[in-house]
Amino acid sequence: MTGTEEPPSSVLDSIGETRIVALRRMVPEKSARVLVKLEYENPTGSMKDRMALAMVEAAEADGRLRPGGSVIEYTGGSTGVSLALVCAAKGIPLQIVTSDAFSKEKRDHMTALGARLTLVASPEGGTTKALTLEMIETARRLADAPGSYWTDQLNNTDQVSSYDRMGEEIWSQTDGNISAFVQSVGTAGSLRGIATYLRSHDEAVHVVAVEPAESAVLSGGQSGSHEIEGVGVGFVVPLWSGGLADEIQAVTTQEAMATARRLAREEGIFAGTSTGGNVAVALRVAERLGSDQTVVTVAVDSGIKYLSTALYSEA
Repeated sequence: MTGTEEPPSSVLDSIGETRIVALRRMVPEKSARVLVKLEYENPTGSMKDRMALAMVEAAEADGRLRPGGSVIEYTGGSTGVSLALVCAAKGIPLQIVTSDAFSKEKRDHMTALGARLTLVASPEGGTTKALTLEMIETARRLADAPGSYWTDQLNNTDQVSSYDRMGEEIWSQTDGNISAFVQSVGTAGSLRGIATYLRSHDEAVHVVAVEPAESAVLSGGQSGSHEIEGVGVGFVVPLWSGGLADEIQAVTTQEAMATARRLAREEGIFAGTSTGGNVAVALRVAERLGSDQTVVTVAVDSGIKYLSTALYSEA
């Protein structure tokens, strides 16, 4: 290699710049067109690769994560897999707190990438406020070890910049032709970053937040158990604010799963349960807006992460 040649790329350089496609068969006549950003094109098959890289690199840059240190996080799975990718590529030890409420594929993927797992049992088998809080407290205790850096995703604003970039991609890919943006709420980082970017270019973009009907806390409902992994932690998350969305729509686990299955069979888009929820709500919004409008939503992660779960094993 000469001094003028570019160094070899890292796997981390392949994060982002995912494609956007139109639904062809699921959208009824006289509805708006529905575009889906295929975030499963990221290296681990998840949108969360963006936030994991942003959180780790920001902590490296300002000294919160020092050379020789380790990373700690609690996660429903996708953030953990993404952190495992980033930490493996950077040679950083990673300790993950997760649960049997989330898919075996995600846990196996984290382990394959070198993460050490601490499992917290879910008595109800689904995501609940109590489970989330127990995972957080377990991570807090592990983070007391010397040299540890706890990414603490629900409180970490470093992730927002990565979703600002995602918003920039969406704006460019649609030539700014966006009537509405639909996204489910986990940490609220993606909704916050993308919505803020889109509205900075067009204040008229209508933003719709999606949450589980069984735990519709953003809408003022009661916390409950649901099986839409990665969203609806059971309480109002710190990165959420009422001004982020023009409206909030709820979707049941059953509807989210049914829509994800339709998405696979009718469009060839193989994605997870939260994507099913996104598309279910996007279709509602598209029908309401009518033709000559454009609704954008996100295929959050790959269906490969859910083959052993009720989403596809019981399809």
